Amino acid sequence: MQFIDKVKIKISSGKGGNGVVAWRREKYVDRGGPAGGDGGRGGSVYLVADEGLSTLLDFTYRSIFKADNGENGFKKSMHGKSAKDLYIKVPTGTIVKDLKSGNVIADLTQHEQTVLIAKGGRGGRGNIHFCTAQNRAPQYCEPGEPGIERELQLELKLLADVGLLGFPNAGKSTFISRVSAAKPKIADYPFTTLVPNLGVVRKQSGDGYVIADIPGLIEGASEGVGLGHEFLRHVERCRFLLHIIDGTELDPIKNYKIINEELAKYSEKLSKLYQVVAINKIDALDEELCLALKAEFNKIGIEPFFISAVTGRNLDKIKLELEKKVDEIEKPESEITVEEDLDATNNDDGYWDVQKLNKDTYLVTGGRIIRISQVTDPRSTEQVIRFQNIMISMGIMDELKSQGVQNGDTIIVGKLELQYWDDEVYK
Repeated sequence: MQFIDKVKIKISSGKGGNGVVAWRREKYVDRGGPAGGDGGRGGSVYLVADEGLSTLLDFTYRSIFKADNGENGFKKSMHGKSAKDLYIKVPTGTIVKDLKSGNVIADLTQHEQTVLIAKGGRGGRGNIHFCTAQNRAPQYCEPGEPGIERELQLELKLLADVGLLGFPNAGKSTFISRVSAAKPKIADYPFTTLVPNLGVVRKQSGDGYVIADIPGLIEGASEGVGLGHEFLRHVERCRFLLHIIDGTELDPIKNYKIINEELAKYSEKLSKLYQVVAINKIDALDEELCLALKAEFNKIGIEPFFISAVTGRNLDKIKLELEKKVDEIEKPESEITVEEDLDATNNDDGYWDVQKLNKDTYLVTGGRIIRISQVTDPRSTEQVIRFQNIMISMGIMDELKSQGVQNGDTIIVGKLELQYWDDEVYK
């Protein structure tokens, strides 16, 4: 299995359906009145944390997600159908960043934690809502709100209680396969495991804790040598570390120091995490060499465990120590700052702009005003007057005046071409 821990995706919530202009046409109902139904709500997009997932690999095959649009309204006051919401599953431990703002908008650390990423557009109202005592036959309706389009970055930080550290071939994969149900591929690789393996270790109390086999670090990992940066981030959320050292190497204590130097270079926080140190492969060492290694580590204040992951020797002892530390040491608090995500619900920011195309033509752009123009019939004086009032309330008319609009000039808004006339002309 390929391990992917950082991907970019595009998401779009659904557009709300348009309201409609319609009328009652029953045979025996005189002057039936408006009967235009509302549009349905567009589908929203949510991210859901799933502890059953361990990689973002699926997002390399599919990176664009779009919720359905709401249905338009119908005659006889019938509403359009609202679209279903879209739920996207991601691994527990996923951090979500908005690429436009650069803000972290979610940190999904709990199973089934759900966060709204893009709200679906509200359905537009039909003309039945605009009937008043003064206007019993409104000829206009509302367009549906647009969906929200966003580009996001998903970054996975594995959530584990214990992080396994050590040089390549220190025996971490073998260890995790012996103490848990994880079945990593084990062989005498000349480099390192490329996939972090998670294993659940059963405690005496009946519950369990999670060990993450972080791929072997090499010297220079903190500067990004090898896969250093890609995997050091996964260590940050562990309660403590289990540092496994190959006792058959020429200088085990040097290797121990190199790994810790890389941790310190990458993050001061990582360098201060509690460590349980285990000298592995004692099945290939004589007792005299084990005693010499113990003395060397004691000099720097470390009491190591001596184990053999292959034969299982002393694994029960170290499992008891790990269980004890899991109960004693609290999980570190996340240092990630999650910003308030206003963009998730900002279906219509009311943005507009006025551009002078030539001496007597002006172009008005902007999502909301364009959508309203699309449901405005230029043949209906009532609808055109209402559209002009909306432009006044939004401040568009004031901007046109400031740019020097004159009577008789053309104003283009979407499909509409209107002529400007100041009220003073008719006085």
